[in-house]
Amino acid sequence: MVKQQVESSLNGKIRCDACPVMCYIADGKSGACDRYANEGGDLVRVDPLTVIEHSAADGGKVVPFLPDAKPDWDGDIVHAGQTFVTAVGAGTTYPDYKPAPFIVSQKQDGVDMVTVVTEGIFSYCGAKVKIDTDRFIGPETALVRVDGEAIGHVTTGEYGSQMLSLGGVHHLTGGSKKEGRVTCDALMRLCNLEDVEMTVDGGARMTLKAGQPPVINDTLEERMRVGCGSATIGIFAKQWKDMVDDVVVVDDHITGVLSEHQAGKLLDIKPTGIKIKGRRSTPGRYFQVAEPGTGWGGTNISDPLSILGDFDPKTAWAGMRLLMVSTTGDQYGYYILDDNLCPVKQDVLPAAIEETVAVVSENCEPAMTSVLFMGGAGGSLRAGVTTNPVRLTRSVKDALTYVSCGGAPAYVWPGGGITVMADVTQMPSNSFGYVPTPAIVAPIEFTMRLEDYRALGGHMEAVMPIEEAIAQAERRIGKVAEGAWPTARKNFSWGG
Repeated sequence: MVKQQVESSLNGKIRCDACPVMCYIADGKSGACDRYANEGGDLVRVDPLTVIEHSAADGGKVVPFLPDAKPDWDGDIVHAGQTFVTAVGAGTTYPDYKPAPFIVSQKQDGVDMVTVVTEGIFSYCGAKVKIDTDRFIGPETALVRVDGEAIGHVTTGEYGSQMLSLGGVHHLTGGSKKEGRVTCDALMRLCNLEDVEMTVDGGARMTLKAGQPPVINDTLEERMRVGCGSATIGIFAKQWKDMVDDVVVVDDHITGVLSEHQAGKLLDIKPTGIKIKGRRSTPGRYFQVAEPGTGWGGTNISDPLSILGDFDPKTAWAGMRLLMVSTTGDQYGYYILDDNLCPVKQDVLPAAIEETVAVVSENCEPAMTSVLFMGGAGGSLRAGVTTNPVRLTRSVKDALTYVSCGGAPAYVWPGGGITVMADVTQMPSNSFGYVPTPAIVAPIEFTMRLEDYRALGGHMEAVMPIEEAIAQAERRIGKVAEGAWPTARKNFSWGG
């Protein structure tokens, strides 16, 4: 366990200054966060300091790092055969003026590098959640709740996915104490790859786990749609051309009709007299054919014929063959128009048509829940890196400093500050903790040349060789995920 400096004690209890709560902890007990404990009068970090070890034998491509790297250098800024000290289990800088717990130096092919390792106390943080499903989970801006408490909201949907924005300072600190506690706990569990049950006002009940299929209203989602209804028509038009007379791909957003679609026109598919209820956008593309829901193509319908009007008797004909299918291929029906031009469902699909429906399903990727941790590295965290925090921000913006979270590559938002996002599935297990202020505790690392660290006002007196840091580590893991440190590939410039 990593020992921390103890500032004061009271009645045999030691005071922990790792966060603003400032717990007094009795011997053998842990603080309110369960992250720090009193072990014989020493304040120790309960979670182990974690390092990532990776060698060429593990499949990593060993490449040199040099300032004047060869043109074929692929951007691996940490030698793949070396060890990387993550901030998982490192401890925090609170009350801010202290240097980061670990400022680790390491030579790489003759270049002195330094990685500043710290856990940040993030009051300004949250999670962006992508749910691969066409099912309606709730209207945009609807509140997302856990245990009845608002922890975020539904945001704008993306192609084949529903999106949530969870957490944030207003839910952590701006509501009731219970709202803050529930939000903090839900964020921590979600980022630590645990199941979290939640509901959406006016919408669905969900169980989400990063890296796993979502469960929506007790239904396990299996497929992400191949495309919208229009795109599905375009993709499979040639396969359907000689098998059926018309195809309708039912979609809550853009329902496609083969005979009217430009793909059908170019393939000389003749008009069928079909009529679709909904708002016609462009030929063969219809909006608002039904209300959003959990039925066909993310609509609320269970009978696809409900979106059809009467066929035009001047154009349609008895015996006309019609395929109706959803954007995932999960729902489909084959119909033949009778003498009254009414579609009659056929109990048996022709083998060729059944095969094309299977191809639609085959082209759907597995449904997944993706969780990106998002946090702002504020002045207090940056002060643990440098005595002049703005220089760290400038160094990151100038691509002199590389930012990672628990070894996972972090995307740094443009604009002011250091606002990062990282895929939690690429991070070591149990990377996230909390303090009962409430706030999330998350790992963050800054890697740069030693000379650049000195130039930005770094805490040079606290720099330690990597061997010393490794000696304090209690958990060593291999590569966490493809793209995770130390084999992360990134186009990265060190300037000069």
